[in-house]
Order: sequence, then structure tokens, then C-alpha cells
Amino acid sequence: MRKKIALVMAAVTAATTLAGCSGGGSTGKAGGQSTTAETTAAGETTGEVDASKYEVTEPITIKWWHALEDQYSDTVQKVVDDFNNSQDLITVEAEYIGSYSKVNEALVAAHAAGTDLPAITVANTSYIAEYGAGGLTEDLTPYIQASDYDVTDFGDGMIKACQYNDKVVSLPFLISTQIMFYNKDMADEMGLTIPEKWSDMDAFLEKATQKNADGSTAVYGTIIPGWDQWYFETFYQNNGVKIINDDQVTTDLADEKAVAVAQKIKDWCDEGYTYWTGTGDDASSNMRQNFIDGKAFSVVHTTSLYNTYVDQCDFEVGMSWLPGGDTKDQEIGGCALLIPAKNDQATKNAAWQFMQYLCSKDVNMTWAEGTGYMPTRKSVLDTDEGKAFLEKKPAFQAILDNLDEINPRIQHKAWGQLATIWKNSMAEVMMEGGDVPAAMEQMADEINDVLGDS
Repeated sequence: MRKKIALVMAAVTAATTLAGCSGGGSTGKAGGQSTTAETTAAGETTGEVDASKYEVTEPITIKWWHALEDQYSDTVQKVVDDFNNSQDLITVEAEYIGSYSKVNEALVAAHAAGTDLPAITVANTSYIAEYGAGGLTEDLTPYIQASDYDVTDFGDGMIKACQYNDKVVSLPFLISTQIMFYNKDMADEMGLTIPEKWSDMDAFLEKATQKNADGSTAVYGTIIPGWDQWYFETFYQNNGVKIINDDQVTTDLADEKAVAVAQKIKDWCDEGYTYWTGTGDDASSNMRQNFIDGKAFSVVHTTSLYNTYVDQCDFEVGMSWLPGGDTKDQEIGGCALLIPAKNDQATKNAAWQFMQYLCSKDVNMTWAEGTGYMPTRKSVLDTDEGKAFLEKKPAFQAILDNLDEINPRIQHKAWGQLATIWKNSMAEVMMEGGDVPAAMEQMADEINDVLGDS
């Protein structure tokens, strides 16, 4: 899918030119004054901005495309209604498009046609760079400057993930990252703590795993997802492996550090400390059920499923940052908000006002409470809602303590092919056996061919 997106965006870029900003009407905070030169989140110094160009002065109705399913419809409606009632110029109409891939298909098609674009839309974080390259996204720098909007309150990695060519082209919205969910009741009973370091995982897994009399596993120390490389790639990165080298045409997935990570996971599987889920359609549900049934001490999954696990488990669910190596970085998931560049200026201005509202501290806590996605703002703990949220969900402290460690996902036009080769190769060697160094070497050769041809 990622390759398809890149090809479509390249075609869109070649076939269309970015429409310039028309002088429409315009909102809120700007106040009609020019702001002096400022330093952007990307470190660039900008000239004066005429804030009046970004005001909303006449009534306007705008459309917001989102990917929030039926279970979130009440939260969506509440947020939209609250915004519409908070002022008398902008009316927002929310429209559910479908999955992120469905939103992507509709957005790319509308951009190519130059018609029927939403004023504001969600976009999976993995698409942002490709949209920026295709000229789809509005540069938010002047809007940020005109509104004195503090983007530094987001985690550093979140803003980097929302940039293209050092320009902020989106804002973090419903954000997730990788996490280790664990059975806190079991942890308290056994006196176990998930380690901070990868090098301490052997001892932890040996203690956390419970075996039957015949040597089979009764409770796995952890379960590692294999259906999406997103769940295991940080284990490699934090141990010094470059998935794509600086030359952009080779991988380090066959070097000794990468082989050591893969071999370690294979050893854990062979010992019965963990199992590799594979890539099947039922891999996620099987892993989830094993944890819910108490057959796993912990699982690696997405933070966005916290509410789901809490609702289905009859024990207290904890969350722990993934064990790291020389670094402890993790990667962003979920979606950002962007404004299509081809809209007229009045529509963009209204969209910017709604975007600020959607990403505000109070509304961010509404999303975190109602959806299970994580708080995105560093200052959220200073609000009464933030404090109440942590009292109700203390497990999220592990995430809020590490907001600056959440980084952009790897961006490369051949990433989709690379990821497929990687997860399929890992599934084969983990589940069917074989020589790990040889398997990694063969996999790296295939990936190098793909990177070299891209």
C-alpha cells in the first residue's frame, strides 16, 4: 500500500500544480496585527506575518474527514457540537470516511481532481511525508506564527513526525506508540518489573514465564507481534541497527547487531518464554485473548488499545515503556490533522481554527478519555482534567514521562516492500526454524534489491 501511495502521489505531483492561496476572508485570535519575525518549530526564522490574512470574518461551513468508528461517534459529535456552539462564524460537519487507507484514497483522488476536498482531515502519521512531497498539505508555519500557537508543547518527536522538509504541515491528533501491556496483579504477586534495558530481558522472561510439569508453557513472559514490523523494529533501532542506511539504498539488517537481536528473540521462542504471532489475520486477536485469559504476563501492542484491554481483563492492566538499548526511542502511530493546500484561503482559515480546537489541551483529554489514545501535550498534567485522567489511568504515566522519545516513523518510498519482506522473513525463521544469520542475510539481499531499484 505504501508503494501505491507513493506512486499515486508522484503522479499527482506531475499532473497538477499547487493552487496558490486565494485571498478569502478569515479567524479568531489573529486580531489584524502583523507579528514580528519568529523562530519556527523547525528552527527557521520567518519574516513578519500579517495576522489579518488568517482571520475568519464571515460565516462558513466546513467539512472534517475522520476515521473514528461508530464506537467513538458520541465523542465526535460532542466535540463538534461544542466547537460549533463556542463561536458563531464556523459550522463544522464531521464525515466518517472509513479506515486510514480509505481516507488516503479519497484524499489523493480529491487532490488530483481539485474538487470536493475536506477543509480538514485526519491522516495516518505514516502518510505525512508523502503528502508533503505531493504538494497536498498546507504549510502551517504562517498560521502558527499569526496565532502565536505553541507547537513546542507537543513532544519533540510528534512535531517532527508532522513535518515535511522542516515545515510543519500537520499537527498531532490521535497519537499512539508501542507499549508493553502487563498483568499488574501478577507483577505485584511475583515482585516483577519489566526491565528498562534489552540486556536484562533474559532474566525477566525467565522469571515471568510459567511452565507446566511437562515443560510446556502455561504463561508466556511476553508475546511479540509479527503481523506488523512496527511492533518489533524499535528493538533493532535501539540496539544500533539502521533499518535503512544513510545511502538510502542498503540495509543493516544483516549486520551482527541485527542478527544478535533476531537470534535473541529466536532463543526466547525456543525456550518458551515468548511466541511470535506470525502474520495471519487472527494473529492480533489470538495474542489479545491470551493476555486477557492470563496466559501471558505481557504483550507488545499499541497504546490506543488500553481501554479495550482494561474493559476485557479481570486484572489491573499496567503499561511499560519498551526495553531499550543505547537509546529507548519509540515510534509514532495514530493520526495527525492536516489542511489540504488546494482549498481557498477562507476555508483554510476556518480549518485552522478548528484544528487548534481539536488539538487543545482540554479537547485532547476528551479524546484520551473517550478513545484510549494518549495525551499529546506536555502541559496536560497541569490541567485538572489531566490530573484526573492520571488518577483514573495511572498506567499512562509511563508514556507522559517519555513524550520526547516518540519519534517519526521511517520514511522511504520502498518502505512498504521492505516491511513486507522483513515481517515475512521473521515469521519464517521464528515459526519454522532455520539458521538466523543465513535467513537475515538472504532477507537483507532482497531488501537491498528493492531499495536499489526504488
